[in-house]
Amino acid sequence: MLDIAEELHRWVGQGRDFAVATVVAVSGSGPRQPGAALAVDADGTAIGSVSGGCVEGAVYELCVQALTDGESVVERFGYSDEDAFAVGLTCGGVIDILVVPVRVGDPVRPVLAKALAAAAQGRTAAVARVVSGPADLLGRALLVRPDGPHEGGFGAHPELDRTVVAEARALLAAGRTGAVEIGERGSRCGAPLTVLVESSVPPPRMIVFGAIDFAAAVVRIGKFLGYHVTVCDARPVFATRTRFPDADEIVVEWPHRYLERTRTDGRTVLCVLTHDAKFDVPLLRLALRLPVAYVGAMGSRRTHLDRDARLREVGVTELELARLHSPIGLDLGARTPEETALSIAAEIVAGRRGGSGVPLTGAHTPIHHDAASVPAGRIGSVA
Repeated sequence: MLDIAEELHRWVGQGRDFAVATVVAVSGSGPRQPGAALAVDADGTAIGSVSGGCVEGAVYELCVQALTDGESVVERFGYSDEDAFAVGLTCGGVIDILVVPVRVGDPVRPVLAKALAAAAQGRTAAVARVVSGPADLLGRALLVRPDGPHEGGFGAHPELDRTVVAEARALLAAGRTGAVEIGERGSRCGAPLTVLVESSVPPPRMIVFGAIDFAAAVVRIGKFLGYHVTVCDARPVFATRTRFPDADEIVVEWPHRYLERTRTDGRTVLCVLTHDAKFDVPLLRLALRLPVAYVGAMGSRRTHLDRDARLREVGVTELELARLHSPIGLDLGARTPEETALSIAAEIVAGRRGGSGVPLTGAHTPIHHDAASVPAGRIGSVA
């Protein structure tokens, strides 16, 4: 649901009634991951998607029905040989979808409104909803922030709320959306219920070191992938807004000094494009010791071997060197800056999503990997 937060936040502000359908579970080759949503307002306007087109019509009707009767429902869609395009998934997977009415006066609306506002404004927050369990709890919501009190709740047992808050904060810290199964009294025993936690976190960072021509293309594709992109170079003549209009930030500073003081986390990707030892060595010595998602360095194989030797001389271990993606990118035969940027982006996505980088034609690897095992960005994005 938070993947369409900006539009839903506007709907709330306009006082519209709507119903929102959210993917809560996926098995097999599902086209969208948990958290993906489609919403329909009282005038029949629809936004978002839960299946890439396979079951949108049927889900639309479920939303219309929810607006009429005020009831939340969970519906399962799988493959249908007889009428796959109308009521089933052509890809062969199975998805469960929660449909919740969000009308003026509904008790869930204030909680969801605050969750949508947080996500639309880029603030860190998570919303937890019961998606399987007692009918009277279905669709109820609880808003969780990194610190401070939670809002909303499930009303059944105080311990249930406390347990869900703890689970939600753990997922929020990792920037992940996921389902947790707990007892209806908040313990690990008793009648089980399933809670979907959707996390909204600021976009992950991409820091591009080296204001070269290739960097401009990397910046553009980084923005396309949903990263907050910073360009850093010690040379003010190259690190300019004119050369990098798409960058969120441009920093004129020695790369390793900037990296020492800036914020990074487990979703940050570092692209070192300088291929100049005086910049690369102190920068990579630090970068390879940070708990970031990706460190890649541009250069020929000859440059790579020389750089590795220099890094060993300054104390970088073999284990740390093993984290370095160099030469940067996947083998696409890239020549132009744009092709090279695509190669780099492909390697970043493969690492983030657990892909192999091999052609899907003739392969037996999954098309859609388990996103739950990989730190995410903003929901649906990025994080």
